[in-house]
Amino acid sequence: MAEQSPLEAFKSVLTGTARAMAQEPEVELAFTADQPTQSGKNFRVPMPGRSLPPEQVAEARGFADAMALKLRHHDASAHARLRPSDPVAGSVFDAVETARVEALGARSMAGVKANLSHALDMRMRTDPIARAQGADEVPLATAIGLMVRERLTGEPAPAAAEGGLAMVRGWIEDKGGDDLDALGLALDDQAAFASLVQKLLADLQLTDAAPEMDPTEASDEDDDEDEGEGDQNQDDSDEGQGDAQMEARAEQSEGEAQEGEDQQIESETDMEGDADPGDEGEEGMLPTRPNRPMGDMPPDFDYKAWSQAHDEVIAATELCDEEELTRLRAYLDQQLLHLQGAVTKLANRLQRKLMAQQNRSWDFDQEEGILDAARLARIVVSPGTSLSYKVEQDIEFRDTVVTLLIDNSGSMRGRPISIAAISADIMARTLERCGVKTEILGFTTRAWKGGQSRETWLAAGRPAHPGRLNDLRHILYKGADEPWRRAKKSLGLMMREGLLKENIDGEALLWAHSRLIARPEERKILMVISDGAPVDDSTLSVNHGAYLERHLRQVIGWIEGKSPVELCAIGIGHDVTRYYSRAVTIMDAEQLGGTMVEQLAGLFDTV
Repeated sequence: MAEQSPLEAFKSVLTGTARAMAQEPEVELAFTADQPTQSGKNFRVPMPGRSLPPEQVAEARGFADAMALKLRHHDASAHARLRPSDPVAGSVFDAVETARVEALGARSMAGVKANLSHALDMRMRTDPIARAQGADEVPLATAIGLMVRERLTGEPAPAAAEGGLAMVRGWIEDKGGDDLDALGLALDDQAAFASLVQKLLADLQLTDAAPEMDPTEASDEDDDEDEGEGDQNQDDSDEGQGDAQMEARAEQSEGEAQEGEDQQIESETDMEGDADPGDEGEEGMLPTRPNRPMGDMPPDFDYKAWSQAHDEVIAATELCDEEELTRLRAYLDQQLLHLQGAVTKLANRLQRKLMAQQNRSWDFDQEEGILDAARLARIVVSPGTSLSYKVEQDIEFRDTVVTLLIDNSGSMRGRPISIAAISADIMARTLERCGVKTEILGFTTRAWKGGQSRETWLAAGRPAHPGRLNDLRHILYKGADEPWRRAKKSLGLMMREGLLKENIDGEALLWAHSRLIARPEERKILMVISDGAPVDDSTLSVNHGAYLERHLRQVIGWIEGKSPVELCAIGIGHDVTRYYSRAVTIMDAEQLGGTMVEQLAGLFDTV
């Protein structure tokens, strides 16, 4: 047996430790260059360098420990049942539960405590709390989660978060300090702990429920009324500061508050920045993925765009020169060389299925038609035998076009977008062999956190409810009439650093649909590949938190109910079945190629 590399040995040790800590022998752990994720017993933690730098090793251990503790101590169904429907309160509820779970491990194991601290330091370096310039910019979920961690473990907040936390600490302590102190009494009981958190949310005025008033607090309030004028003014001042902070928070983006458990916005661009819409963005920026209940959506919904003047539909060849496209395509082929064989086998299976439906069928021994050469020998043997003809039967296979619409958002960076690109490439080649035309499209935005659209909105005095506030970028990788060999290089563009930014799915779906409707083919299929809900910080910061998601639902409902286009979707690590009636969710990007084949094969089975 070949000797394990140091990285493989570390992975084995990490997996064994996670299994022991979670008390689950079926835990599987893998490294990822993207955002760490957990799906049941499948953990994906940050990959350290080949030389195993101590800092990176500690971060990987921290994420693995956190996931193992969650698997052992967290009841997801109970959490979902008790979680507030309000997006702000819900995100705080998630963060506090995460602090509880991690505290259970940190308080009993010193090594785990150190590992969790390293992982937290890594998350806080890219959290909005590290860049906050005012109390209204501090994500409440992060701040309260850090304060709960302090109470439960005695560990101070990471240095990167200290400045932002200081801006809101006084207000949180004033409103919910006693509630924070009480949380330690129910650390081992998730239901009791959740009840205390609900009281904390009420005291912070994040839920509608009025907090119960302690008799001593009522007595204190009566005594305060008897205080002198100077003390009264001081109390009014303190209360006014708290109210002002609450009002600022009410105006804050609900999209920011939608950072659920294990979701962080990795962004270095300030909302008031001067970033040019054509800039390629900064390394490591990832949008959050809100996943709200339907009850969170307002009944009076009206989607609009502040400006469409800066949107663009652009060919991949216009975003990158020929030399760089060649280099990016070579990188894509090299990176996924081991995967291409497996996907190609699946694609060949699809090809056989389609070709079987397209095979010619003949009616023989006809009196007219095409001469049947196979039966000429009968005439030689029996010259009196009449000539035999054959007639081709009608082919039931309908003329078809398939559009692959690929999410080009920041959270697709790394392996997901690589596999999406190569899978789309192989699908296009396969379908082309079968006479099925294929179009490959991508969608993202031109800038992070708004571009020129947002600048014009700021210049207009920030009118309320402006609608979509970012510049769309819709990318044409391969046209339906374009042969695969000519478009092959264009798919390499997905590997370009900085291309992937934010995603506004509803308008992208309408764009792809309009292109399909204009096609002459009889049958039209639209397949969407995405890893999450629509997210654009600039839009969600000034509209309702469900603004983009509601529009996506409306577009999907219209296409599925009114349009001749057949719509299906594949979600990578994200449940898209809540949006699309014909959809499948995969938890590992490496399943994408096979799932695409299965979905298309299933659609063609209905021919």
